[in-house]
Amino acid sequence: MLKKLGLFLSIILFACITFAVGAIPVAAETYTVKMGADNGVLKFVPDTLQIKPGDTVNFVMNKLAPHNVVFNKGPDGANLAALSSSKLLFAPGQTYATTFPQDVPLGIYQYYCQPHRGAGMVASITVE
Repeated sequence: MLKKLGLFLSIILFACITFAVGAIPVAAETYTVKMGADNGVLKFVPDTLQIKPGDTVNFVMNKLAPHNVVFNKGPDGANLAALSSSKLLFAPGQTYATTFPQDVPLGIYQYYCQPHRGAGMVASITVE
């Protein structure tokens, strides 16, 4: 009887530990995107990025100011305005960070720099 009770309690303990370990949320990541390439080209570096819901993208003013980040296309239901910043950054090292919420729609989010969109300063982030 004691062996059966010990086995039963061990199974229950194992199930509880397995559930607890499986329920621990994965830590969110932070990614950096340079605004203006080191070689003086008007582009975001990298110009494509893959992230997960809950991750943060830190846009850093690098070269050829001013820059900003305006999301203009995304999956249905995406709050593009909440991800965007029309504020222009001028000084190297200035940053704008945006966090993609846990419940963000999965898919491709396209964005651009408002002053340099015509020069091809566009990029995308894929949330998977």
